[in-house]
Amino acid sequence: MKRFVYIITDRNRKNLHVGLCSDLMKTIQFYSEMPTLFFDNAQQLNRLVYFEEINTEEQAMERFKVVSTFTRPQKEKMIRSVNADWIDLTIGLKYEQGLRVRPQLRPSLNANRKVMAF
Repeated sequence: MKRFVYIITDRNRKNLHVGLCSDLMKTIQFYSEMPTLFFDNAQQLNRLVYFEEINTEEQAMERFKVVSTFTRPQKEKMIRSVNADWIDLTIGLKYEQGLRVRPQLRPSLNANRKVMAF
């Protein structure tokens, strides 16, 4: 099962929170529904600025432990290497998730046609 190591921050980039999850979109939704769970109102974590997709749980846990021990400058360098402007990556994830959803298929037109014998 795929796991994600992510870094989420507030609008002022004051706090950098490292996390590990199996469903990134549900985790981001949880942060938006519970904005004051970890910090107060002024420091709501609502901007996903970095994430890594890792295939195994063991590798994900090891990577999480490593990234969690990084200093702030190390985390900032890692973020800037892939997201120089610190934009919120959830917009792209929502777009990709919308592309993966299979559209409703309409019934086949051939099924409604009557077979005509000549």
